[in-house]
Amino acid sequence: MTITAAQVRRALVRAERSAALDHDEATALLTARGEDLDRLTAVAARVRDAGLEGAGRPGVITYSPKVFIPVTKLCRDKCHYCTFVETPGQLRRKGHGMFLSPDEILEIARQGAALGCTEALFTLGDRPEDRWPEAQEWLDEEGYDSTLAYCRAMAVRVLEETGLLPHLNPGVMSWEEMNRLKPVSPSMGMMLETTSRRIFETKGEAHYGSPDKDPEVRLRVLEDAGRLGIPFTTGLLIGIGESLEERAESIFALRRVARQYGNVQEVIIQNFRAKPDTAMRHTDDLALDEYLAAIAVSRILLGPKVRVQAPPNLVDLEECKALLGAGVDDWGGVSPLTPDHVNPERPWPSLERLRDVTAAAGFTLKARLTAHPEYVLAGEPWIDPRISGHVAALAGEDGLVSTEITDGTRHPTGLPWQEPDGGFAAVGQGVGRTDLHEAVDREGRSADRRSDFANVYGDWDSVAASAADVSAGSTTGPTTTTGPSSTTGAGLAALKAAEKDPGNLSDEHALTLMTAEGDLLAEVVKLADALRREVSGDAVTYVVNRNINFTNVCYVGCRFCAFAQRRTDDDAYSLSLDQVADRAEEAWKLGASEVCMQGGIDPELPGTAYFDIAAAVKQRVPGMHVHAFSPMEIVNGSSRTGLSFEDFLIKARESGLDTIPGTAAEILDDEVRWVLTKGKLPTATWIEIVSTAHRVGVRSSSTMMYGHVDNPRHWVTHLNVIKKIQQTNIENGIPGFTEFVPLPFVHHSAPIYLAGVARPGPTLRDNLAVHAMARILLHGRIDNIQTSWVKLGTDGTRAMLNAGANDVGGTLMEETISRMAGSEHGSAKTVEELVEIGAGIDRPVIERTTTYGRPAAR
Repeated sequence: MTITAAQVRRALVRAERSAALDHDEATALLTARGEDLDRLTAVAARVRDAGLEGAGRPGVITYSPKVFIPVTKLCRDKCHYCTFVETPGQLRRKGHGMFLSPDEILEIARQGAALGCTEALFTLGDRPEDRWPEAQEWLDEEGYDSTLAYCRAMAVRVLEETGLLPHLNPGVMSWEEMNRLKPVSPSMGMMLETTSRRIFETKGEAHYGSPDKDPEVRLRVLEDAGRLGIPFTTGLLIGIGESLEERAESIFALRRVARQYGNVQEVIIQNFRAKPDTAMRHTDDLALDEYLAAIAVSRILLGPKVRVQAPPNLVDLEECKALLGAGVDDWGGVSPLTPDHVNPERPWPSLERLRDVTAAAGFTLKARLTAHPEYVLAGEPWIDPRISGHVAALAGEDGLVSTEITDGTRHPTGLPWQEPDGGFAAVGQGVGRTDLHEAVDREGRSADRRSDFANVYGDWDSVAASAADVSAGSTTGPTTTTGPSSTTGAGLAALKAAEKDPGNLSDEHALTLMTAEGDLLAEVVKLADALRREVSGDAVTYVVNRNINFTNVCYVGCRFCAFAQRRTDDDAYSLSLDQVADRAEEAWKLGASEVCMQGGIDPELPGTAYFDIAAAVKQRVPGMHVHAFSPMEIVNGSSRTGLSFEDFLIKARESGLDTIPGTAAEILDDEVRWVLTKGKLPTATWIEIVSTAHRVGVRSSSTMMYGHVDNPRHWVTHLNVIKKIQQTNIENGIPGFTEFVPLPFVHHSAPIYLAGVARPGPTLRDNLAVHAMARILLHGRIDNIQTSWVKLGTDGTRAMLNAGANDVGGTLMEETISRMAGSEHGSAKTVEELVEIGAGIDRPVIERTTTYGRPAAR
């Protein structure tokens, strides 16, 4: 791309007018030099100053007093510019172990605490055990499953024994891994470096041969951190061979994540410096003017709320003033004790000299914590309750480091890291309203949106854009008005294939029938009803049960859920163990054989609370079937207890859990999930948990919530995922799923609908197609298709029972989640009312157990 002086000037004028810049304009500005660069940096400085003013700390430049803990220098990657990484042989020759020992880590942290440091930066290579057997041997000998498990354990010890706050920087992590690390670290980080696939895929380029440098993988880490509400540090490495266009693309990628999730607390703009004994040793260092232009463009594009950091040790000290002039407002971590192990040839300036150069530029230097003040002051959901006390011990009223620490009056000291005291009972006391009936008294739902509606769900404009992308990526679109209606041509071919082998339809035929209308839809419904009669007979089954939603405090940010509340909201409630057991006992006396128990993801709920809840019901009512805890709750409990999914499920089963609801599935396609939810588990994790439950003898239902931002192609994909899981179960002699439950989206009070992003639920055509196609596609694998009277009402339920469904679920007694979302069909049915639903279509109605047996006489 050839850039002219006129293009630079035009882009400059637009930047000076605060106009939104596009990719070409940003690329042009990256070439600014001389007077143009002066104008560019002036704009960037104004954006920075506005951000500091808005944050309530005008003229303050921050840094983090830290110690650098190189947990291991082994790595599976081969970056061409890196001198941090060493091989096992190099470590042995130096007399070093494969990892720093716990004593070595704690000694560094203790010395840092004595010097007034507040951050323990854990830096290490990516997953060294995947490349080096010596790494795995060390971990095995020390009793750790992985490098990340060792990091987690050492973070707890640093918190407990030194009081420093861990900032974990272990490279690429999965959603599950970050979820496990969040309770031990106020913040995490990983440099994006660049979005250039060319640099990753081309032999001889900087990232070639380094699996963890895949830009898509690294962006996914940033997004997952956002979904989990983790204050995250990221950044770009400028000058490693990326083009100006690629540099601009990288800045825009970081801006997208920052806007969508709000978790990008700072962006490091780091200049490349060549190091001896590396493949890039002959590459020129990034020139200062080019560096300043990159900083300034980043500041302008990222806006005033994101902090922009530049390492002060990678330029000459006198050049730091120029970095401030380009829009920098943070110097990053500076250590009085440890060197910069990534750039050991560039020592950090002393705090005195850094303070002087900052003052010379007209600013005041102040110490911050690992998490920036905005996140410290906000608390939940950004800071996990198990480390909130550690953070508060070091924070001042402004969210920066307490002056008592900075002036040496006191030093960080260790504090216990543990689950909230008092177990489940303590969480159920004094939190908003504690009576369930009071909590849903306002016509069954909160009278208004939850108090943090504007930010808990992420940026609504970004959500709307993602929803549009999901619809645009479909050949059928979000509605089904153009589906086939004729029983000729493609429709006839698909119908014949379904009649011949219903459970093994091709995706093409399945989509044709899923979008059917008119006569073709009638034939699809007819086939599904015939399959239902063949498999289940004419009986309509139901279970006498009670739903117990034991807390509605939740910080996940599901955009379809009107049930969740902040802990401080008027409608927030948490039931005590006695209240849960009382409701179970009451249900048993009324004839229930099952309690279905789910709750919000309350950050103060101990992981062991799930065991306590199951045990409380079983102790009070030994014969009650405990159907409880969605896969998201199992993720939460596993993370909080430190148990694997398998061990957690086994412990829950031993405590009284019988089966789990297959909720939290929504649509098992991540492009839809990340529109519907901000912080919920990914598809792969849902599959892993449900499959693990089945393997350890805990059966589950399966569900799909549809009719929001999804389309028929997603429905087919979802059903195929369920089918594949159950096929594996059958091949291994595992019962697995008990039923499949299509759940129509209830839009009335759903935030994603109130924000104008989702459509108002599925049509009657959609409901018929989904229920019928579930029966057809799951034929031979799942015998029971349930329809939800809560969401469809009596007439809708009867229609679905004639379209392949054979079950109407439970009496419920309470169904708070749908009720708060605005369901118009009540929250309980008597047995007589369920019998009447069947009678209206001349079908007998029979009581069943959770696993579709017949209840024993009492």
